[in-house]
Amino acid sequence: MEYCGIDLHSEYSQICIVDEDGEVMETSRVRTSRKALEKFFRRERMRVVLEAGGSSPWVSRLLEGLGHEVVVCSPRRVRLIAESSLKNDKVDAEVLARLVRLDPEFLKPIQHRSEEAQLLRASLKVRRAMVDSRTAWINTVRGLLRSFGYKVAGKAAHTFVDRADRMKLPEELKKAIEPMLEQLDLLSGEIERRDERLEEIAETLPEVEHLRQIPGVGVIVALYFVLTIDDPDRFRNSREVAAFFGLRPAMRESASMSHYGRITKEGDPEMRRLLVQAAHACLLTKADSELKRWTLALAERRGKGKAVVALARKLAVLMHHLWVTGEVYQAFPNNDSAQAA
Repeated sequence: MEYCGIDLHSEYSQICIVDEDGEVMETSRVRTSRKALEKFFRRERMRVVLEAGGSSPWVSRLLEGLGHEVVVCSPRRVRLIAESSLKNDKVDAEVLARLVRLDPEFLKPIQHRSEEAQLLRASLKVRRAMVDSRTAWINTVRGLLRSFGYKVAGKAAHTFVDRADRMKLPEELKKAIEPMLEQLDLLSGEIERRDERLEEIAETLPEVEHLRQIPGVGVIVALYFVLTIDDPDRFRNSREVAAFFGLRPAMRESASMSHYGRITKEGDPEMRRLLVQAAHACLLTKADSELKRWTLALAERRGKGKAVVALARKLAVLMHHLWVTGEVYQAFPNNDSAQAA
C-alpha cells in the first residue's frame, strides 16, 4: 500500500505519496476542486491523511467514495508541522504521509459527521448568525435612542420593533431609525419561520425529543447536540463526550505530581456555548433536581462560574448516556420512589 499526505488549502493542495519503505514516490500540486481531486485520486487504494479544516469534510467523503482509506487528523496533534523551523506545503505534505505510514492512531483521527447532519447544522449556524445580527442591530437602535434621552422598555428581541414603534419619538429621529426597524422586523420573521422548521425537524428525530426531558435542554441544544455527535457509538463511554466538547480540564502529570488547569476548550465552540447556556437555564427552572442541588452546592464552594461550566459538562455526559441507553431522565435517580414512578 502507498501512503499519501495532503496539505489542504482553499485554492491548491500539495500532495506527497510515499511507499511501504518510506521512499517518496510522487509529489504534486493539485487544484482543490472536486473535478481535479477526483481525476488525481482515481488510482489504487491508498491510505490518505489530511488535517481537519473547512474543506476536509467534503474532501474526505470524496476520497472515501473513490475507495481510499482516509484519516482526518487534528492540526493540534501534528506538532511536527505546527512547530517546525522548516515549514512549507511540500514539507508538511511529506510529514503527514510519513506519519500515517508509521501509525495512523498516533494522529488521533477524527470522524466527520454525515453530509445530512452537516446540512442541518448549517441551518442552525445560519439561524445563529441571524440572531447575532438582530442583537447587534437592536443594540445599535438602543444606543441611538439613548443618545437622545429615549429608552426602549423590555428585553424580548422578537417584540423589540413593536415596542419601538409605540414610542412617542420626534419625527426626525423616527425617520432615522425606521429603515433599521423595517429590517429588524423582516429578520425576526425569518428567525421565527426557521424556529418553526427546527421544531418540525426535531419531531422527526426521537433522540432529540428524548433529550428535551432534561431541564434547560431545549430544541436548539438537543438538536445541535445530536447533529454534532451524529454517531453516539463512536465514544467508548459518555465521559469522552465532555472531552470532545472541550469541557475536560487540562492535565499535566509527571511522576507523582498532577496538575489540573482550565478546561481545554477544544471541539465545537458553539456546542460548548449552548451547553453552558443550557446549564444556566437548568438553574433558573423552578423544578427541583439532583443536578440543580449539586450545582448550587458547588457554587457556594467554588463560585457560580465554575459551577455552571461543571454543570455543562454533566449535561453533555448525561445527554449522551440517555441517548445511548434509552433511559428516561429522572430528577432524582437515586430516589427509589422516583425510579418506581
